[in-house]
Amino acid sequence: MAEEINGQEVMDQAPSSGKNPLVTILVVLNTVLMGAIGYFQYTTHQKMSSQPNIQDIVKAEVQKATGEVVDETTGQAVEEEGKLLKLEGFSANLAQGDGPRRFLRLSMFLKFSTDSQEKEYNARIPQIRDTIISTINTKRPEDLMSVDGKNFLKEELKSAINSFLVEGHVIDVYYVSFQIN
Repeated sequence: MAEEINGQEVMDQAPSSGKNPLVTILVVLNTVLMGAIGYFQYTTHQKMSSQPNIQDIVKAEVQKATGEVVDETTGQAVEEEGKLLKLEGFSANLAQGDGPRRFLRLSMFLKFSTDSQEKEYNARIPQIRDTIISTINTKRPEDLMSVDGKNFLKEELKSAINSFLVEGHVIDVYYVSFQIN
């Protein structure tokens, strides 16, 4: 087809059938580079997924500190086996608050880990009782009225008693009676 522009005949030309080698080289080079980038991203992802993340590390440290065992399949906490030691009931004065002198009557069981030696924790009963009384003496009645306050006292007692045990550790503290007067 010919068109006339300004008195001259111009032919419509179809693109040449010869391929431009530069375009072909760029397409091949682009494909190779994208494949290499994808490969390196995949290998980096595999390396990073095999390393524990911060949440796994913190979870493991908390479990180690508290002695809590977690079932890997369900993710639920499993109660660790242990030995129970019944402490005789006793009374301890509470810290002076805004009012009359108050005291706490308490009976409890301590749950020791299975690797604890019965001989050791029976020999340390006076030290355990002293630690409990000393800790309770620093508490005000308002601190122990709530459930959170009682749970905090349990954790505080566990850590205080575990600080001087050589074999094993206290897993849990169970209140049998807890009365503030």
